[in-house]
Amino acid sequence: MIRVVVVDDEALVRSGFELILNTSDDIQVVATADGAHAAEVIRREAPDVVLLDIRMPDVDGLTVLRQVRALPEAPVVAMLTTFDTDEYILTALRSGAAGFLLKDTEPEQLAHLVRTLAAGGVVMSPKASRALLRSHPGAGAPQDADVARVALLSDRERDVLVLVAEGLSNADIGTRIHLSAGTVKDHVSSILTKLRVSSRVQAALLAERAGLLGGNTEQDTGW
Repeated sequence: MIRVVVVDDEALVRSGFELILNTSDDIQVVATADGAHAAEVIRREAPDVVLLDIRMPDVDGLTVLRQVRALPEAPVVAMLTTFDTDEYILTALRSGAAGFLLKDTEPEQLAHLVRTLAAGGVVMSPKASRALLRSHPGAGAPQDADVARVALLSDRERDVLVLVAEGLSNADIGTRIHLSAGTVKDHVSSILTKLRVSSRVQAALLAERAGLLGGNTEQDTGW
């Protein structure tokens, strides 16, 4: 069972996500909270996945994200936002968020996206992520340093990086390219080291800036 906590300043949003996700046999929303009580609830419930509103009046999502990331066994966190070009999203991604969901995501997609997060995947839409990069000066332009770091990857590591950016978990990547999950994990570790980043999202952002993902099709679960 995937345990989820939903954090949002609007009770209607919290109850809506709870109602939708609890219709799935393998997902349980164990608690909801506003920003002021989020860290306390997350520590108490120890969820697998946290869906966290990025803009809240009492305690904002970036503050809660930092608190959650500091926990000994931090859950996976995806940010909730109304705007796919929200100026704070890129900061959240660079601070350890595993992606973001728009609050108007189709209900039938929510459970799939939560499963992707729980399995270690990345959740971001290609259109939105590219818009984010374009909206931050210098963030989206290909840079020699980015290209040089990507050039350090082997052909197989590049294949794995593209699939990481599509939102696939290690197990799903292994199925796609006929490798064990353990081997994929080793490749991901090597990719993070060579790219000098600390998360799968940061690796995907760098790959996007370097132009590695230019041929990808747009999907809600990846780029």
